[in-house]
Amino acid sequence: MLIIPLDILSFDATIFFTYGVRSSIGRAQDCGSWCCGFESRRSPFMNLVIGGTGFLGREIICQLLERGQKVRTLCRRNEDVPKEAEVILGDITDPTSLKMACQGVETVYHTASIPSISLHWKPFYETNVLGTQNVLDACKAAEVRKLIYTSSASVAFDCKPQHGADETAPYPDRWYAHYPHSKAIAEKTILNAASGSLLTCSLRPHLIIGGRDRHLIPRLLARARSGRLFRVGDGTNLIDIIFVENAALGHIQAAEALTGTESPVNGNAYFLSQGKPVNCWNWINEVLTMKGLPKVRRSISFSAAWALGWTLESIYKYCRLPGEPVMTRFLAAQLAVTHYLSIAKAQRDFGYAPMVSMEEGMRRLAETHL
Repeated sequence: MLIIPLDILSFDATIFFTYGVRSSIGRAQDCGSWCCGFESRRSPFMNLVIGGTGFLGREIICQLLERGQKVRTLCRRNEDVPKEAEVILGDITDPTSLKMACQGVETVYHTASIPSISLHWKPFYETNVLGTQNVLDACKAAEVRKLIYTSSASVAFDCKPQHGADETAPYPDRWYAHYPHSKAIAEKTILNAASGSLLTCSLRPHLIIGGRDRHLIPRLLARARSGRLFRVGDGTNLIDIIFVENAALGHIQAAEALTGTESPVNGNAYFLSQGKPVNCWNWINEVLTMKGLPKVRRSISFSAAWALGWTLESIYKYCRLPGEPVMTRFLAAQLAVTHYLSIAKAQRDFGYAPMVSMEEGMRRLAETHL
C-alpha cells in the first residue's frame, strides 16, 4: 500500500504515482470474511473511494478489490485500509488533496460526510456542501468519467409518515436537521452537474448497519447499557435498514450501469434498502437481545419527544451549547414515524437486489463483538 501524505508532495498535473502492488487476484486481503465473492477480473481503470476508512467506504474498497479493480482512497488517517489499496492522505475540504487523488481516475465514489444531529450549521456546510463542490471541481479538472455520490434517504424525509415512497418525493419545504439539509444541497449539486463528460448519480441508503459499524449500533448499545434508551412513540412504526454489503454493492452496480448519457442512471437519485421494512422497535429489541441486554421497557410518546426536542433545540441555540442534544424533533420523528421507501427504481435501472438477506445480516451482526 502506497501512502502519499500531503506534506511531502504538492499537487502538479504532471506528477505520476507509483501504484500499490496487488499481491493476488481474488479475495482482497484485510477485508475480512464478510466481503462477498465476485469473479475476479483485472481492470485498467482506477477507482477513487473518498472516505475509505469509513464504514461504507471501506466496504466499497473491499468489493472493488474482490472484482480485481484498482483502488485508491482519499482519507484523513491511514487506519484499517486494505493494503492492496493506494492511500492518499487528505480531506475534501482541501482542494489540493482532491486534485491529487483524482488524477488518472475513471470512477469516484464520494462517501465522506459529517452525520450528526448537531445544531451548528457551519461544519455541515463546510464539509457536506463545500466539500462536495470541491469533489465535483476536482473531478472536472481531472476529467473523471463517473461520480457516484452517497446521499441519504433523509433528504426526502419531512418528519411525516412515508409508506413506500419513491424518488418522486420532493425535498422538504422545511428542514428539521442540518444533516439532511446539507446532503440535499450537495445532492442537487451533483445531479445538476451530470453531462456527457461527467456522468453522475446519487444513492440514498437508509440506516446502514453491519459488523464494522462504529456509530449506530455501538451508540444504541451504549444507551441501553446506561439505562438511557427509551422507546419513542407507540412502537408500531416501520423503517428501512440496509446492510453495508448491500449498500456497497448498490454503489458499484450503479457505477457499472453508468455507461453514458443514454444511461437512465445519469443525473438520477436512488433509494437503497433491504427492500422490506422492519418494525423499528422490534428490530432494536432483537439487537439488544442478541447482545445479552434487556429489551426496551420505558417509553415516551411522540408528542412528548417532539416537545422535548423543540425545548432542547431552543436551549442549545440560545445558550450556544456545543455538541448535540439527546433529543431533537428530527430524531423524535425518525424514531417514532413510519418511513420506508421503494427500491423499484434501483432494481429497474441497475439491477439492484440485496445480496445479504435480513436473516444473514443479523446472524453476522450477532457474531460481531460490539
